[in-house]
Amino acid sequence: MRMIKNYIGAGLLLLATLIIGACKKDKTENTSPPTLTAVTTLTDRATDLQSIGYGEWIIIKGNNLSTTSQVDFNGTLAADSLTYADDNTITVKIPANLTDPINNPIKVTTKYGTATLNFQIKQPGPQIADFNPAAGVVGDEITIDGNYFKGISNVTINGVAATIVSSTQTEVKIKVPTGGTVGTIAITTPVGTVTATKTFGLRHVIYDDGFKNGWTNTSYSTISLDLLSTANTRRGTNAINVTHKGYSAVRFRLASKFATAGYSMVKISMFGGPGTQGKKVKISLSPTAGSYELFLNEGKWTDYQVPFINIGNPTTIEYITFQEFSNFGSQIFIDDVGFY
Repeated sequence: MRMIKNYIGAGLLLLATLIIGACKKDKTENTSPPTLTAVTTLTDRATDLQSIGYGEWIIIKGNNLSTTSQVDFNGTLAADSLTYADDNTITVKIPANLTDPINNPIKVTTKYGTATLNFQIKQPGPQIADFNPAAGVVGDEITIDGNYFKGISNVTINGVAATIVSSTQTEVKIKVPTGGTVGTIAITTPVGTVTATKTFGLRHVIYDDGFKNGWTNTSYSTISLDLLSTANTRRGTNAINVTHKGYSAVRFRLASKFATAGYSMVKISMFGGPGTQGKKVKISLSPTAGSYELFLNEGKWTDYQVPFINIGNPTTIEYITFQEFSNFGSQIFIDDVGFY
């Protein structure tokens, strides 16, 4: 019996020793302040980066990082669920949007201090989604929609610098400059330059507040047609207000014929009235057999540009026709028609 008690006593002593030892280990937590030395990718941890983009996963190297509680990218915090730390590294996903287009220092907070690493985290290059209106005269205001416009330094039309009225990350407003009424729109930020895929302006005008350059109206079968409507314009004072019946057409003619040499596309702006969402308007040129279908957007202006190669690649044009092609009675507004 005494022997059993001795065994029990020895076991309890051993258990107490283990508990005390574990407590002593807990008390050896690294209490030194953090230091930061470099940034790498997750796939190449041996190569230090000079910069990286928004939204990327990175490894932050340093020391005394195991108690990291916060990773701050120039005022924007990384999500706790996307931050993992040990004593020498922090694995973290950079937020998708940061304060500055390039300079976004990394600040790490641990249980025992903070450390900052000056590092370039760059927004993506600028992206132009659209701009409106699609044409204008000197001094007109143009709104450009897209993303990553922070730090914008220059906007040009046809290579001519435009006055920037206002800008946010997703929208820029400019004034059309002298010498910039036709051409491509380009935006420059500290990260790079992007050129819009859509062109600006009309190099040859068919309709703009009225017929220009000898073009006349030869429309047919429409229910009503107002060539100088002020009810709804893309810009300026007038637009064409047409109420179609099935397969009726708005058609323009230039008796002397238009030579397409040096031009590449037809441009037109249309506004779809009630019930027109997804309805079709077929554009055709004569003399040629080509045609191309445009799809309307109800309740909004849409700017279309159709390359000549998609409509028969004509060398001369006498007629340009925009025919309702869904057999649907509808109201449509038309403005800014011409060639580029």
